Amino acid sequence: MSDPSAPSVRWNEDGLVPAVVQDDRTGEVLMLAWMDREALELTLSTASVHFWSRSRRRLWKKGETSGNTLTLVGLAADCDRDTLLVRAVPAGPVCHTDARTCFTDPEGSSPAPQGFADLEALWNIITGRLESGDTGSYTARLAAGGASSTGRKMIEEAAELAAAALDHQAGRTGNIRIAEEAADVIYHLLVLLAERNVTAQEAIEELARRRNR
Repeated sequence: MSDPSAPSVRWNEDGLVPAVVQDDRTGEVLMLAWMDREALELTLSTASVHFWSRSRRRLWKKGETSGNTLTLVGLAADCDRDTLLVRAVPAGPVCHTDARTCFTDPEGSSPAPQGFADLEALWNIITGRLESGDTGSYTARLAAGGASSTGRKMIEEAAELAAAALDHQAGRTGNIRIAEEAADVIYHLLVLLAERNVTAQEAIEELARRRNR
């Protein structure tokens, strides 16, 4: 955990503040609850997310009966200081209905997120290493070779992924090998972009433009 500190909060007339819980791994919004000062302090001191129940009029630890706890990763207040964003890692379904999240679409479903929020962290690590001038990491050494180095690696990793897909189709390998090779492709793609000073956001925006074609 990044050792979050208590943000400055504007409590309402009941001494409470709404807290929006977000899955730190996927970016998915999981639930909305309320905190009082004690809940906030316990959340920070124990790294287990606590709330104040307005219906039961008492403090409660998320998952105290179900075991589906929330482990704190980070805390932030909004621009008006009257709402908290709680980034956490859930130990299981968050909703009392045993659903992954309390929020669903109008049809009542909520497709499982794919964990793309982790790519944001990976991008920050890659760009941080290139900007730091550190030459010791594999990322920095690869980028130091320029487009010929990163491009060659991309071709190599893409070929290995294609071979893994053919092996998977023939029943010679399982899902894990495809996942491993795909991870190599994604990582090397991000390094290529960073080395060329093209942001990942530019690629995402291009995908968005193509969405309805």
